[in-house]
Amino acid sequence: MNILNTQTLSNEALQSKLDQAMAKPELTAAGDLRHFIGVEGLSKTQLMAIIEKANGYLTDNAGRPNSIRNSDELEGCTVMNLFFENSTRTRTTFDVAAKRLGASVISIDIAKSSTQKGESLRDTLWNLEAMTADIFVVRHSSSGAAHFMATEVTPNIAIINGGDGWHAHPTQAMLDMLTIYREAPRPFEELTVAIIGDIKHSRVARSDIAALKTLGVKEIRVVAPKTLLPKGIERYGVSVYNDLDSAVVDCDVIIGLRIQNERIGSPLLPSTSEYFKAYGITTERLALAKPDALVMHPGPMNRGVEISSAVADGEQSVILKQVNNGIAVRMAVLALAMQGQRAARSAS
Repeated sequence: MNILNTQTLSNEALQSKLDQAMAKPELTAAGDLRHFIGVEGLSKTQLMAIIEKANGYLTDNAGRPNSIRNSDELEGCTVMNLFFENSTRTRTTFDVAAKRLGASVISIDIAKSSTQKGESLRDTLWNLEAMTADIFVVRHSSSGAAHFMATEVTPNIAIINGGDGWHAHPTQAMLDMLTIYREAPRPFEELTVAIIGDIKHSRVARSDIAALKTLGVKEIRVVAPKTLLPKGIERYGVSVYNDLDSAVVDCDVIIGLRIQNERIGSPLLPSTSEYFKAYGITTERLALAKPDALVMHPGPMNRGVEISSAVADGEQSVILKQVNNGIAVRMAVLALAMQGQRAARSAS
């Protein structure tokens, strides 16, 4: 299936088909990363390898907790950021991560690229490949875009998925897992995690759920108005809540999701004030969770909509640590994927 010749998936039936098509990410014959398309299909051992490698980049230097150790693992390599969809945080952290590994980084201005002048995506990618690129970091509004590139266009370039449509945001999921691994007072197997917000349209929620399930979390709770829950979400092994107060009771980790502005004032969501009243993460609601519960958010945050400032800036918030951990995780993914690509090239 040529995914880029279809419309962005917009219903659960098509999304399910895409899940099946993408259930086995591209790995080497030895089971190592060659591309990083999604967390679905990766084993607990493989996810922990990413977490542990990323954790190894985080050091305590000169009294600066969570500072990041540089490496020369990608020295001589070229990383190209291909962001067909706007992003600030993800693109910046990939840029920083690649440079900390010693790579040359090129960010392509897609708005001015040849694809806007009529050149096909295939031809654009082949031309970029000919410029001795080693890694493409791809963000695209079409679900399955990164998978399409890895399997049908440029299989000899390591493809890292920086977010595709509603489908997946695997590096965000892994930075969330690293944050939980480092900050939660209990192991994954003992944790209850609540994910709050627009579950239906969130690639972060989908990837977080898949990673948490693989890592053996005790319970995953998804919390949203019925209009923002996908049909059949229960098949992913989650507990579904429409009431936030009951959902956060005894939780170890609370993850808020961003509400996109286009949802506000629509039949899906009448107003920001109504949403905050029913689903905002407040100090009162946080008090219902365990005393040492973590508060997380993938950003950018809408204060007073998804989360109160008192919680976002409070002692239990690890939101800024997520950002720092995102650099380490993207370093790990870039390094492991390049290592896998080199092994695959040597074997061919």
